[in-house]
Amino acid sequence: MQQEILATVRPSSSRRWIGVGMLSTVGVLVIYVALTTPPEPAWLVFLLVVGVAAFWLAYRMWQATSDWIELTETELRTGSGQVIARVEDIESIDQGVFAFKPSNGFLLKTTESAGNSWAPGLWWRLGRRVGIGGLTTAAETKFMLQIVYSLLEYTSNKNA
Repeated sequence: MQQEILATVRPSSSRRWIGVGMLSTVGVLVIYVALTTPPEPAWLVFLLVVGVAAFWLAYRMWQATSDWIELTETELRTGSGQVIARVEDIESIDQGVFAFKPSNGFLLKTTESAGNSWAPGLWWRLGRRVGIGGLTTAAETKFMLQIVYSLLEYTSNKNA
C-alpha cells in the first residue's frame, strides 16, 4: 500500500553545486599547499589526508543530495525508501537558534535509538537525535516541520 506523501524536501541544485564545489576547492587547495611547499613529513601526511578527506566528503555529498526526504503520515524517509524516523517515535522537535541542527533545518528527538547514519547536506542521525536540513531550502523544511507538528498534535489528541 502506497502512503500519501505530505511534504518533500529536496536540495536545490545551486546549493548542491556550491557545497560540492567548496569542498572540492578545499581539497585542491590543501593538496596544492602540501605539494608545492612541503612541510615536515608529519604535516605533509596530515595535509594530504585532509585533502583526500575533503574530496571524499564532496563525493559523498554529491551522492547524498541526489536523493530527497519525504514525510508520510507514519514515517520520515528518503526518496530511496530508507526510513529516517517514524512519526510515532518523535518525542520532541527543536528548531531554536542555538540548537545543534543543520542549516535551514530542524532537530528531532526520538524515543528509540537507531543506528548512526549520515547523508551530508541532507540529514543525519546520531542515536536518538535526527537532523534534517543542510543544502535544503528553508521554506521546504519549515513546511515539513509544520506538518510534523500537526501530525504529532493529531496523534496525541487521538491517543488521549
